[in-house]
Parts: sequence; C-alpha cells; structure tokens
Amino acid sequence: MTVEVGAKTEGKVTGITNFGAFVDLGEGQSGMVHISEIADGYVKDIHDVLSVGDTVKVLVLNEKDHKIALSIKQATDRPKPKYHSHRSHDRNDRKPQQHKPESFDDMMSGFMKESEERLSILKKNTEGKRGGRGGRRS
Repeated sequence: MTVEVGAKTEGKVTGITNFGAFVDLGEGQSGMVHISEIADGYVKDIHDVLSVGDTVKVLVLNEKDHKIALSIKQATDRPKPKYHSHRSHDRNDRKPQQHKPESFDDMMSGFMKESEERLSILKKNTEGKRGGRGGRRS
C-alpha cells in the first residue's frame, strides 16, 4: 500500500533528530516530520514534545523519490486562525476605527506617526546595547 498525499494516518516515532522525527507508517514505509510541522507553536527541542515509540496522527504532505513528508500539526482537526498569533505587540491600544473613510493623506500621516514611534522605541532599546551614544563604556 502506498500512502496518498493528503491522507491522514497513524504511525510510530522511530527516531528523533535536531531537525525532525522519523515515523514508521507500517508496511515498510516511513516518513519524516520536520520540526516546523510538529506543533503550532515554536519547538526548541523535539524531545520536549515527542519520544521514540510514541504513536502519532500524521498528514501526508508529499512524496517524492520515496521520501515522505509528514505533518503532525496539520493532522489535527482544528480550525485555523484568521490571523497570525505570533505578533508580539498589542494592537488594542490603537484608536477605534472610524466609520467614515479616511483620505490617503490621513492614512499616510497616521502610518508615519506610528512608524516614528516604533523606531524611537527600537532605537531607545538598542542604543545602549551596541555602545552608541549614552551607553556605558568600561
């Protein structure tokens, strides 16, 4: 039996490397789950999430030259978020959106103001670390 791209199946973790985990799919077939396809969040060490011998549900992403690419995070039946949740800054402190359309000049001035604020914060936080003006020198 050959695996089909897009099929969900179960397999057993047979090996773990720095970049992914190898999964035995049965009938002499095995595939690899890249570290980026293990979980929704950032995975620093695969051993924190998987162990050899674990049974996992995987989705077959593709097969090329008898190399099978698998995904654990895409095999789960969860709705995908409409936005990326990895953004670290909070957008709730912005002004509530007005119902009337803004002109291009208004939008541009708002963008420039927000951009300057972000640059000043970034500059303030990195100046001392790089030995720039105001940094302590020993």
